[in-house]
Amino acid sequence: MATHSDLANLIWQIADLLRGPYRPPQYERVMLPLVVLRRFDCVLADTKEKVLAEYERRANGKLQDEALDRMLNKAAGHRFHNRSALDFQRLKGDPDNLNKHLVSYIKGFSANVQRIFEYFEFENEIERMHDANILYLVIKEFCDVDLHPLKVTNQDMGLVFENLIRRFNELANETAGDHFTPREVITLMTDLLFLDADDLLSKPGIAMRMLDPACGTGGMLAGAQKYMRDHHADATLYVYGQDYNKRAFATAASDMLMKEVDHNGGGENVQFGDSFLDDKFAGQTFDYFIANPPFGVDWKKQQKEIIRRHEKASKDSPWRAGLPRVNDGSLLFLQHMISKFEVVDPQKQKYGSRAAIVFSGSPLFTGGAGGGESEIRRWIIERDMLEAIVALPEQMFYNTGIGTYIWIVTNRKAKERKGKIQLVDARETWIQMRRSQGDKRRKIGEGPARDGDERADEPAQIADIVRLYGRFQANEKSKIFNNQDFGYTRVTVERALKLRYQMTVEDKARFLDAAPHLLDDIQIIDQSLGREAQFDWNAVWASVEKLLKKRGSRWKAAEEKLFRTVFTAKDAKGAAVKKGVGFEADAELRDFENVPLKEDIEAYFKREVLSHVPDAWLDRSKDKVGYEINFNRHFYKFTPPRKLAEIDADLKKAEDEILRLLREVTE
Repeated sequence: MATHSDLANLIWQIADLLRGPYRPPQYERVMLPLVVLRRFDCVLADTKEKVLAEYERRANGKLQDEALDRMLNKAAGHRFHNRSALDFQRLKGDPDNLNKHLVSYIKGFSANVQRIFEYFEFENEIERMHDANILYLVIKEFCDVDLHPLKVTNQDMGLVFENLIRRFNELANETAGDHFTPREVITLMTDLLFLDADDLLSKPGIAMRMLDPACGTGGMLAGAQKYMRDHHADATLYVYGQDYNKRAFATAASDMLMKEVDHNGGGENVQFGDSFLDDKFAGQTFDYFIANPPFGVDWKKQQKEIIRRHEKASKDSPWRAGLPRVNDGSLLFLQHMISKFEVVDPQKQKYGSRAAIVFSGSPLFTGGAGGGESEIRRWIIERDMLEAIVALPEQMFYNTGIGTYIWIVTNRKAKERKGKIQLVDARETWIQMRRSQGDKRRKIGEGPARDGDERADEPAQIADIVRLYGRFQANEKSKIFNNQDFGYTRVTVERALKLRYQMTVEDKARFLDAAPHLLDDIQIIDQSLGREAQFDWNAVWASVEKLLKKRGSRWKAAEEKLFRTVFTAKDAKGAAVKKGVGFEADAELRDFENVPLKEDIEAYFKREVLSHVPDAWLDRSKDKVGYEINFNRHFYKFTPPRKLAEIDADLKKAEDEILRLLREVTE
């Protein structure tokens, strides 16, 4: 019996027939739908006649649409059926009209399968192959690929499909990053996600639910199922996903149907649509979450709905915490996931939830205190939900070389982790790829090859990272912090406004242009105060008020403001301008200090500010609490500069070499 790797290689070879009319990155448009179609054809072969007979018997009857589908599915013995008299072998019988027959055959499937092929947009590819005279050749080759369940189990079929999805996505690396995550990253994420679940997943009859709200082709959900097969074969993991990319959705939905792991029985575990505008799993909770949302994508299209959700959310909802900048919606996916967390109530067999999500560096520190991103981080950390962050190497993804991070977020931290956050630095844990794939030049070693895997043996770096994480010990690559270590209070440091008063002819004319009705008042002030510069605005204004009162003049607030604006200028030699029992602040001298939450603010201010600026004060009414995670600062290693003698010696060697080369040229 051929292994799943052999089958994948065979199908991969058929793709060469597309060369010419299709570029290699476009092969998946044809090959993935045809693999699905051929698998369904083989699965339904044994009950084909029974379905046709049942359909004939029900023709023109009362049963229509979903009701008829259910009846024919029952006859087929599967969650789908095909009521067309055609199959792959019969399709070969009329090469000239094969395109029409193939479309007719697809339309003979139950609605759940037809929907998948609509999202594949496969009819366009059928016509394209027909016009290029390769349709018959491709179908003929697929007829020789036996995907009958007696030859290829559901599990092996899933592995074949996963293998092909990975290969085609790697081939199309210029766009793959939008809906495809490298295999080793998925393996690491699932290992971390299920790290503490041995006891839980060993319970008899245990069943868990997992959601990926940006599931793409379903690679992460497939990786989670693989983990269960390898480690907890008796446990059941129902996986759910949603994506707005048509082909990616169709691929993921096909995978679910082929494996027959769909909990609902109708291919509905994977849904098409925008998770924010059209949440297909509204009101539901899940035990596990996994996602690799797109980096740096704006959410202008969803802005109105998300703002409404934020404003109407309860105070305990993650949507209430805040909203990120509109040009990067990554954190929205985490808020979406947390909003579907299961509560912790072991008596009702509710064990809380765990989430693993990949982010760029931006969600770690973007946004100051009081800003949307900071408020989201604050909401998560103050509720003790952030368990750990693992920094990955750069150049790991197909369409970006930037640094990435895996966040583990949960409401069921282990006892020793409560109140703590672990940072794991795996940025230098990688091996060079033999051939770059887009921006992906590195990978994390997965360990020795197994199960017919085509990769060469690699160091077990994933296992090393998981052990580093699981030991929960502080060392060079693993740091343990209290939750409060990432919080700070942003305090406002004020300094007094200091003004110099002086009336000049030019300024006097400028004032009267704006307020000509105050001519008499200004003349009196000019005569009384004179034209010399004065450095105590408090005394100047007291004199002005006294003069105005004597004349019976009452200025409006706008006129008083105009007077100060025109006739004063800031001057460090001036006296501080009084305001109430204190002084008026100079906005241009205003500064801010981020005081760690663990520090006493007054003591910090006295030590770090007053020692340098004695006239400063704090405006505590403007205090804001913020949270940020500066990974580089916590893992920074100081490298002492080289000694000058060493640098001079190297320069001398370079000069000598240059002189030697010049002599060779001139001699």
